[in-house]
Amino acid sequence: MYIILLIFSFSFLFSNQFNRDFLNENPIHPLPQEMTFEEYQDLNRTISTGLLLSAIPIPGSMHHYAGDYKTAKKLRIIACGGLASILLGLSASKENEWQESPYQLYTINEGTDNEIRYEMIPTGSIGNDITYDYKRLHKTSKKGSELIGLGISILIFDYIYDYVNGIKTIKNKRDKVRFKYGKKLNFAYTPYFDTNKSMGLKIGFKL
Repeated sequence: MYIILLIFSFSFLFSNQFNRDFLNENPIHPLPQEMTFEEYQDLNRTISTGLLLSAIPIPGSMHHYAGDYKTAKKLRIIACGGLASILLGLSASKENEWQESPYQLYTINEGTDNEIRYEMIPTGSIGNDITYDYKRLHKTSKKGSELIGLGISILIFDYIYDYVNGIKTIKNKRDKVRFKYGKKLNFAYTPYFDTNKSMGLKIGFKL
């Protein structure tokens, strides 16, 4: 899944539509007096740069770039929980252990690779002798596969959420700034008529 997202990110970054140097500074333009530095940062954040940062699998990197530090912190805590689940699953894995039995055991080839164990289940007695039913025991493998699977799932969904919602956050923040200050543009319409008997309107704007 991560490889697919990584390939998509780089194909997006280096497509013809975005064929430019992403580290170049934006040209300086006059800014509204009331614009805050945070709004200026939101306006200049680009999805392409966010995708470039997300190529490094650090949880919450997209939201951190988008300025949503609270969500980025939550995603990193969740990712730590996923890693902890994987580590617990690995530590809980115990392979090649014999089945436990409350009965007396009968062992053949003890201590070798061909060791065989039976549990001696009492079934009755003949005189002073007790009769047993011999049931073979097998080695079991106690694995924390559920915890490992849970941890991997958490990491995958954590990264996907950061990737998808991070793009949405960057776009929404940028749109809010553009909408806020775009409404403050004052348009002026000036009619004109020249000697060639042509006429029309000149449109200008100012902040």
